[in-house]
Amino acid sequence: MKYNRCGRSGLLLPEISLGLWHNFSNEIDSYENARKIVLEAYENGITQFDLANNYGPPPGAAELTFGRILKEDLAAHRNKIVITTKAGHLMWEGVYGDWGSRKHLITSCDESLVRMGVDYVDIFYSHRYDPQTPLEETMSALDTIVRSGRALYVGLSKYPASKMREALDILRELKTPVIVDQLRYSLLDREAEQEHFALHREYGLGCVSFSPLAQGQLSEKYLRGIPADSRAAKAHGFLQVEQVLENIEKVRNLKKIADNRGQSLSQMAIAWQLANPAITSVIVGVSSVEQLRENLAAAENTNFREDELC
Repeated sequence: MKYNRCGRSGLLLPEISLGLWHNFSNEIDSYENARKIVLEAYENGITQFDLANNYGPPPGAAELTFGRILKEDLAAHRNKIVITTKAGHLMWEGVYGDWGSRKHLITSCDESLVRMGVDYVDIFYSHRYDPQTPLEETMSALDTIVRSGRALYVGLSKYPASKMREALDILRELKTPVIVDQLRYSLLDREAEQEHFALHREYGLGCVSFSPLAQGQLSEKYLRGIPADSRAAKAHGFLQVEQVLENIEKVRNLKKIADNRGQSLSQMAIAWQLANPAITSVIVGVSSVEQLRENLAAAENTNFREDELC
């Protein structure tokens, strides 16, 4: 595993990290699979495990599952692992269970620590910008979380560039150790290149990307249509049929390039990011050990010719 410095901080992150968004519920039939994935990841040099308060399903389940794996298998290795979690999306019912208030962030952080059975997390993120809460309040909560020992560093995720700059200025004034921005980035979603990468350079932030396969579009799943068991086929999923159909020709052309490179489409999509110096770490989400191994193999070929990048 290659490790990259996270911005101008002293923290090194693996170039590939494991995200525990889906497939990490605390149901008995899911636990052993989740355990195998986490241990395989660690054995292959993945030291960053990315969670959030509401990951599961149900919300909180991923942290409970990871906490159990940590306790039963990896407790002796805590000082070799980077644990990240977040708050800012709906976690519990009621007026305090969502968004970016001081009440929500600090309460949620405390509950995450309990679920995982740890004294601190390495990075705690504000999961999204809250237009109804003053940025000063949200950033002050992040500062408190660090100064109280609940986290070593803080990060921002999915903030619009203009609001991110304001937030970073507040954190800089507070002298809060903000070191990373986590954002969506893929061959099909390159919005981050417009402003965020420049902000990262200016403020010395690392960049952790998620959804490198664009919710599965950059796999071979949708090349021949919409499978009945796919994300796009679900009525209330994050991926819509219209998105898949809009991008299908692009994906088929990308598949031809991947074939010529001797990689699967998903491997090429990850390798493309590993070759980008703007990316500190790519978060992959998997449902099996085999899928994890395929993603890790992307690092074996990260050289791209000019005609491939055009």
